[in-house]
Order: sequence, then structure tokens, then C-alpha cells
Amino acid sequence: MSKLPKKKQRVNSFLQSAYQKLFKHFGPQHWWPGETPFEIIVGAILTQNTNWGNVEKAIRNLKHEKVLTPQALHQISQSKLAALIKPAGYFNVKAKRLKNFIDYLFAEYDGSLAKMKREKLSTLRLKLLTINGIGPETADSILLYAFAKPTFVVDAYTKRLLYRHNIIEHDATYHDVKDLFETFFKHDSKFFNEYHALIVRLGKDYCKTKALCQLCPLNDLEYSLIRKCPDCHRALTHSSLSHSCAKK
Repeated sequence: MSKLPKKKQRVNSFLQSAYQKLFKHFGPQHWWPGETPFEIIVGAILTQNTNWGNVEKAIRNLKHEKVLTPQALHQISQSKLAALIKPAGYFNVKAKRLKNFIDYLFAEYDGSLAKMKREKLSTLRLKLLTINGIGPETADSILLYAFAKPTFVVDAYTKRLLYRHNIIEHDATYHDVKDLFETFFKHDSKFFNEYHALIVRLGKDYCKTKALCQLCPLNDLEYSLIRKCPDCHRALTHSSLSHSCAKK
């Protein structure tokens, strides 16, 4: 018999079932796209506040100019870098953030990603978070996808999924959500990679801003948005799929 409190049992059951259903429905995702760890790092910084299609255009520009290496980006001017990554949006801001990362890489590790990777997960995460423009999601994306370190990545898709299934509150923090996955699952980089990628796929295909619950592979799990008011998100009873919402 489980020693977990009932609430934790429910969360654990949901997370376990959700993974199994998502993997069965979508199969392996082979994410993150990138030919090298450095390309993945650049992509993780460029994808902030934009879609992946725009990031791919920016990365193609960098490849075309043969500057998608730490050494080349260290030498290139910030203004030229900004012009090359323009398709990713906020190009001046992102050029500065890329430069901040590159400067740190050379100052701390002589420009060597291999040396950076040798750092302990906890140590490297704290160091990445000191770089201006690198937040928790970007840091964890670099750690998990570029360096295969077992840390779970939380994004808007993850929070939306868990909120709509009444696992978290609307104001749950990044680390509130991250702790759920890292509490209930073995810390395995391949598993964390696959689970996060599957959540992203779910968010793009079904758990959109306007949810497609009737088609969703998770719509038979308890606490689905099918039984939540689309306006106030209050959980509805099994016998009633509507109520008098104060927002109406």
C-alpha cells in the first residue's frame, strides 16, 4: 500500500498515466533538433518568445555564414550577429544574450563546451543562471538537451497541462512544477527529454490556448478541462457541464 498522502498519490498517478498515454499516442519525439550541442544551446536562447520555425531560419543564417561555433560567435560583432538572427525576433536582445553566454563560456571554460559539461549539474545550473538573459527554462534546456543532464524542463505547455487537470494552481511557480516531475520520477535524462518533448507535442496539437479536449489522448484522465468552465476554469461536477459563471 502506498505511503504517499492521497493528494500526492493522485499527482503521481496522473503523471505516470499521462506519460504512458502520450508515448503510446505520439511515439518517440527525437527532440531537441540540433546537429551539435552548441547548436542546441543557440536554439535554446533564440527560442525565447518565438516559435521554432523562426529559430530554424535564424540558425540557417548562422550556418550559411559559417559562424555557428563558439569561436566564430565570440569574434563576430554583436550588430552583425543581430542581423543574422533577425528571423527569431527581439534580435538585438537575443544577440546580447548569445554574446553573454559566449563571453561566459570563454571566461570560465576557455571556450570549451566539454569543460563546461564536466561540471556537476547543480553547480552548472547555478552558474548558467548568473548569465544575463538565461532564466530557469533556458538553463534547464541547455542542461538537459545539450549536456544530457537529468533536469526537467518546464514551459508554458507543461503548466497549462497540469493546471487544466487540476494538478497545480494557476500561480504555481516554475520550480513548483519542476519539483513534481523530479519528485515522482527517477532522474534520467533520456526520460525527462522524452516526457518534456511529448508535453510540447500535446500542447501544439491538442492542449492549445483553445483546448481540443474531445480529441486529446488525455481526455479520459480525471480532472480534464472538459469538466472545467472555459471562462473561469472552475471544476464542474460529473452531472453538470455548465454553471452560472460570474464572468458571463
